[in-house]
Amino acid sequence: MKEKKLDIDGTLPHQIHAPSFKGTGIEIEPPFEKSYGVIIGDSKYASPNSPLEKWSDNTDPAIMSGDEWVHPTNDIGWNTSENRELLESKKKPHGSPFIHPTFDVGNGKD
Repeated sequence: MKEKKLDIDGTLPHQIHAPSFKGTGIEIEPPFEKSYGVIIGDSKYASPNSPLEKWSDNTDPAIMSGDEWVHPTNDIGWNTSENRELLESKKKPHGSPFIHPTFDVGNGKD
C-alpha cells in the first residue's frame, strides 16, 4: 500500500465528533491490510473481500473477531467517554490555570 500523508496538524479527519490525538503523544497510524484483503482504518468500512460483504448462513462470526479488526487510532471506540478521558489525560496543560491566553487581566491594576 502506498504511504499517504494521513494527518492535518496532528489530527486525522476520520469520524464525526471523534476526539483529536493532537498533543497526546499518540501518533496517527496508517490503515493496514489484514487477512481477506480487508483494509482496516481507512474509514470506508466496506471492502469487497470482507466477510461482511460475503456473509451467509455458513459464515462463522468468529472470523470477524479479534484485535486485528480494530485500528489503534482510527476506530469508533475512541468516541466513548472513557477513551476521550484517556486522550484528555495525556494532553499537556496550556500555561498557568490563572492566566488568560489572550487578555492581560493584570494590566494597569497595580
